[in-house]
Amino acid sequence: MKIGEFAIRSFVEQPFKLDGGTMFGVVPKALWQRAVPADENNLIDMVTNLFVLEAHGKRMLFDAGLGDTLSDRECKVYGIDRPGSLEHGLAGLDLKPHDIDYVILTHLHTDHAAGAVKLLDGEFVPRFPNAQYLVSKREWEVATDPNERTAAVYAPERYYALKNSGKLRIIEPDLDLFPGIRAVHTGGHTEGHFALEIESAGQKLVYYADLFPSSAHLPVAYIPATDVYPLESMEVKRRVLPRLVDEEIIVAFDHDTTMPLARIVRDGKKYRAEPAITAPSHS
Repeated sequence: MKIGEFAIRSFVEQPFKLDGGTMFGVVPKALWQRAVPADENNLIDMVTNLFVLEAHGKRMLFDAGLGDTLSDRECKVYGIDRPGSLEHGLAGLDLKPHDIDYVILTHLHTDHAAGAVKLLDGEFVPRFPNAQYLVSKREWEVATDPNERTAAVYAPERYYALKNSGKLRIIEPDLDLFPGIRAVHTGGHTEGHFALEIESAGQKLVYYADLFPSSAHLPVAYIPATDVYPLESMEVKRRVLPRLVDEEIIVAFDHDTTMPLARIVRDGKKYRAEPAITAPSHS
């Protein structure tokens, strides 16, 4: 898809499952399961949609998925029984890991950052040898010093592999990364979580990562139980949603199983997503 002079493409890195209650927090199952059915174990189908933006002669990967270095415990948490297919997904775009110039990590949860590294001779090393890895300062601080609540979703040994390689770049959103590409701090989901807002030739796209993980999460109150500051998440959503409609902004969903890129429309008092492009096939 073209966004002005930029181009964005997506692929599914990994199908996985999570507890439906975890993904919708205090919202009753009777409401959220209308949009996202759960299985007998209350698990819902999800994917890691990864996006490659081509702009200013560079290729930028938005987050890095689950990857192929997960522990048995992590595989159980995410309901997966096979490694991620990041290289395969890139190959579907005629790309290889060395073609990526920037890996922009909106936050460092396992399903967004584990794929940033691979194992080489038993050690974590950067998966994308020519890339700079961008992480917010606050996210780096909390991810490398997890507490009892966050230890299950942060793996500092992976992040230190990026730092030790010299390829880590700590940023302070709000920041213009490049002309037309802005990192915007949101907080809410994690303390250092940030979004990407992109504009070229009058066309706009946003990637709000886990503030809008899927089209089913458009209602303001539909917040994952993992959000450390849910009221902050709600405030960001409340502020952003009218602008998505009024300015006809494309939204990239990180975990939607059928709609990686969408337009948001008003449906009475509610908001609804419509596909902006055909979904990629699952690997």
